[in-house]
Amino acid sequence: MADKLLTGDTALVTGGGAGIGRGIALALAQDGAKVLFADIDAAKGAAVEDEARQAGLDATFMAADLATVAGARALWTAAAARLGRISILVHSASPRRVESDTVLTVSDATWEAMISVNLRAGFVLGQEAARHMKQHAIKGRILYLTSLHAEVPRNLPHYSAAKAGTTMVMKELARALGPDGIRVNAIAPGAVPGGGFSGMPGLVDLIPLGRVGTPDDIAQMAVAVLSERFGRYVSGATIVVDGGMDTISWIPRPQ
Repeated sequence: MADKLLTGDTALVTGGGAGIGRGIALALAQDGAKVLFADIDAAKGAAVEDEARQAGLDATFMAADLATVAGARALWTAAAARLGRISILVHSASPRRVESDTVLTVSDATWEAMISVNLRAGFVLGQEAARHMKQHAIKGRILYLTSLHAEVPRNLPHYSAAKAGTTMVMKELARALGPDGIRVNAIAPGAVPGGGFSGMPGLVDLIPLGRVGTPDDIAQMAVAVLSERFGRYVSGATIVVDGGMDTISWIPRPQ
């Protein structure tokens, strides 16, 4: 059996109760990391923890609400107290998006929630991780989940703005922390069902690889870029995992 890529690592994963976050939390544990994953949905988080336990994986759940700065900092403090040492942070948490929340209809509350959980919490957690990793001389890794819509508008202004801002947070951290051996990257998934995504009719026929993505497609790339075997010279990068969607201009303007 091949060596595990993340043996000895300790990881905090946000949004681990479902979808891509769940996939990443389990994949990191499968490749040897000790994982603490957070989610606002306690029932979903407990179910994933039970799934991990039955599979013999070291992945435990902690409830967290990242809608406020205090909530984000409280999560980091609690995670550091439980793990002692954190070498990996993955920020995947995001409110469920609704395709009808367009430029003309998105509410102030919806805008605030999307920006707060994605961008503000992402920066707060990244800042806390940076301080922790520098203080303990950890050559850590930070990974953000962004989107193709960080670059391409889709009439979901709150979502696109949150992900574009997160991309720049990633780049700022990568530049600042590189001299300390801390790598910071992002993954931009393509069409992965869940989280509110709904594709246009015939979407699969337009994806060059001929299918939508799965959380495991994203999770396996996360393991690779977080590992020192495959990702040791990758920092400040957004890795697109989309089956080739980004090569075509077919997304119509929503009505």
